[in-house]
Amino acid sequence: MIRLDGQFPTTRWTLVLGAATGELRGEAMQWLCEHYWQPIYAYVRRRGHDPSQAQDLTQGFLIQFLEKRSIESAHPDRGRFRSYLLGALKYFLADRHDFQQAAVRGGAATFLPLSFPEGEELYLQSPQNLSPDALYERHWALSVIERVLNLMHAEQEAMGKARQFQELRSFLTGDEDYRAAAAALGMSDGAIRVAVHRLRRRYRDLLVAEIADTVSSSADVDEEIHHLINALSR
Repeated sequence: MIRLDGQFPTTRWTLVLGAATGELRGEAMQWLCEHYWQPIYAYVRRRGHDPSQAQDLTQGFLIQFLEKRSIESAHPDRGRFRSYLLGALKYFLADRHDFQQAAVRGGAATFLPLSFPEGEELYLQSPQNLSPDALYERHWALSVIERVLNLMHAEQEAMGKARQFQELRSFLTGDEDYRAAAAALGMSDGAIRVAVHRLRRRYRDLLVAEIADTVSSSADVDEEIHHLINALSR
């Protein structure tokens, strides 16, 4: 994805811009929902809306975002997609303070198949001291990590190493007991260390690819990863 000149020839910014003209709108909507609906929902809830209102506002925003008026000002030069999206969400909420639930649940409005019960459970488990902005960033970071771990699980499962991955995945975010893992998997301590090293390298590669998809240049990747780590530590 990253060229040697440091530019990103194709990112999700490209997909979003295509949606602005009616092209790739379905794919863009699927990507938006998969990657950002949970951070959006958490932000709206923390702004004081009850679960029902937050569901309607989350769906309303995602649908409207891909309309020409909402997205025509989007451009990769604006930087990080997560930041642009949060700004658009704030504008949407300020402009739609009297949002009617029927606008999404009734009439000819589109209904997005989002797992709101799960989203509400994750929201209730969130730190209560975080501001709406900080909570959005935290849920964004959690969703990135979850996608990377899901990709790794699928890869390891395809190689017949699903059990090994489940045993070693905790090593990706910290140092664990190598001897205990070796005993559980019937491997030597040295073999476990090699396996963990390879998993961590693959984890880093997938994390970079995931982040690179939403920033305007390769120079932003390390800073964005640092931001992700800080968001999780709050």
